[in-house]
Amino acid sequence: MTSADILTPRLPSPLQEVTDDRFARHGVRLLLKRDDLIHPELIGNKWRKLAPNIEAAAGRPILTFGGAYSNHLRATAAAGRLVGFPTVGVVRGEELAGRPLNPSLARCTADGMRLHFVDRPTYRRKAEPDVLAGLLRAAGAEGAYVVPEGGSNAAAVRGCRALGAELRGRADLVAIACGTGGTLAGLAAGLAAGQRAWGVPVLRGGFLEAEIRRLQEEAFGGRRGQWSLDERFHFGGYGRTTPGLDAFAADFEDRHGVRVERLYVAKLLYGLVELAREGALERGTDVVAVLTA
Repeated sequence: MTSADILTPRLPSPLQEVTDDRFARHGVRLLLKRDDLIHPELIGNKWRKLAPNIEAAAGRPILTFGGAYSNHLRATAAAGRLVGFPTVGVVRGEELAGRPLNPSLARCTADGMRLHFVDRPTYRRKAEPDVLAGLLRAAGAEGAYVVPEGGSNAAAVRGCRALGAELRGRADLVAIACGTGGTLAGLAAGLAAGQRAWGVPVLRGGFLEAEIRRLQEEAFGGRRGQWSLDERFHFGGYGRTTPGLDAFAADFEDRHGVRVERLYVAKLLYGLVELAREGALERGTDVVAVLTA
């Protein structure tokens, strides 16, 4: 039995059509790809990205990275508990070491993850080989399998290709919120010719296009699929929301009875409503919004 079997994912995840006048009046059909229902603890792209990395780790401890509220750290810790391998989380912010753990980090430790706090300048250089080697030594995890922040590496990207394959022939445009870009990189590669992937970065900075190109090069040897990014809907950056975005998300929940996660999914849905309002979606377009959290 593989780790994927132990984690018992619900695949393919459901595809749910919703009737929303903000799309219907423009002749656009909206469907929700419910990746948030894949697994009760490893929802959405977290399962798709972690499962191939767990297989590659082959029972070794997994060391990975994240901020104080990282969904990826929580998912990795939960996977470690479920499958039975040690986990180490390198947390951005040395000053957090002396403070009470927030609920997110407390959940990580409850699931058996050992936390190692580092200063922010070191954290920014974590991908440099000498810095990474020093972090592994300091964390007492020199034999660990390393998964990058957000879980996006070549194995994860290849795992996310299945998301695109599940949507072949089901939509003209597949939209997804992006953090580190790995899910979009794999999704686009799995779609059929003629289908497009549209990504909404939730971080500021405009760096994600180059990162997705790098990930696809690493995973597939070059660019795959038709994909693009729209940088307009980050609402100030990662972890940021506004009263207007919160109100939009609450209204969507009331309309459709679907929980809307604020840091990723709300920004995605807001962006799609804006595309429809702007007339950027042709009449007759079928759009799938991937709910990753």
